[in-house]
Amino acid sequence: MKAKTIKAVLRKKIDAWLATIEDPGLREQVGKNVIVTGGCIASMLLREKVNDIDVYFRDYNTAFKVAQHYVDRFQAETNPQGRSGIPVRMFLANEHGAEMKMPEATPGRIKIVLKSAGIASEDGAEKPYEYFESRAPEAAGDYVSEVMDDPGEIVDKLENVKAALDPDEGKPRYRPVFLSANAITLANQVQLIIRFYGEPDAIHENYDFVHCTCYYDNGSGQLVLRPDAMEALLTKELRYVGSKYPLCSLIRVRKFVGRGWTINAGQVLKMAMQVSALDLTNHKVLEDQLTGVDVAYFAEIIHKVKEKDPEKVNSAYLIEIIDRMF
Repeated sequence: MKAKTIKAVLRKKIDAWLATIEDPGLREQVGKNVIVTGGCIASMLLREKVNDIDVYFRDYNTAFKVAQHYVDRFQAETNPQGRSGIPVRMFLANEHGAEMKMPEATPGRIKIVLKSAGIASEDGAEKPYEYFESRAPEAAGDYVSEVMDDPGEIVDKLENVKAALDPDEGKPRYRPVFLSANAITLANQVQLIIRFYGEPDAIHENYDFVHCTCYYDNGSGQLVLRPDAMEALLTKELRYVGSKYPLCSLIRVRKFVGRGWTINAGQVLKMAMQVSALDLTNHKVLEDQLTGVDVAYFAEIIHKVKEKDPEKVNSAYLIEIIDRMF
């Protein structure tokens, strides 16, 4: 897609989502501080299907208020229940796990805590992941591949495909449907990332592959296409730039290779070296390293491993669980 096309699609999508935030003050604050980055822009540049749009926030205060807004809404609308059928208590916590009822003076990590659950979906504990991960792309309302290259035509076309964009007839659009510690998934293919926030360069410090570092700044309306990212996209070559989550990166490689991307041995070695420095027998380290990777499945694995040994990850038992589940 052309740059002007991508800008038009993202602007229309973000505007449609923002229109569902009833608080005008929050809506204005969010609109000025939204940054879209990650795989969706890469997919549009390649005219591939877009699974969801990853939304980040420029500052701590905005990320906190958005997270609180959707945690409250999710709790009120779904009354989520955990594995045992007991209602799940949900709240925001800092990096130490302490509950936060308002933003702290010193910005830090924002984490959604779901007591005795880890994850929650509007479909309940029985179907936590199917909603946004297992549906066929056509059922998920993948409108991006359908639009034309003219921004005016895109706007008109999007107005005419409301049914395709909302496969859940009669339910509110852009409602929260899935929550994990680090992100909130909304209906209609929008994912709000609360694990990281800041200016694009700060957000990209947590990224692994350079082709995902193009971004759209909703406040200024600017789409930034980085030259090194464009080169990687043209060659469909995975270039690892280092990440705080190398285990996540290793797991993600299989997805790209399945889509025809290539990766050389040196890039894999860089990831392996970073993984070797991790203590994956530590529950917190393992859980944090699996950020964003098949979150529902790995949340279940971590839950079972903790039940087996609360102090340390039992590698033999972990292997047994993985062999059973995958």
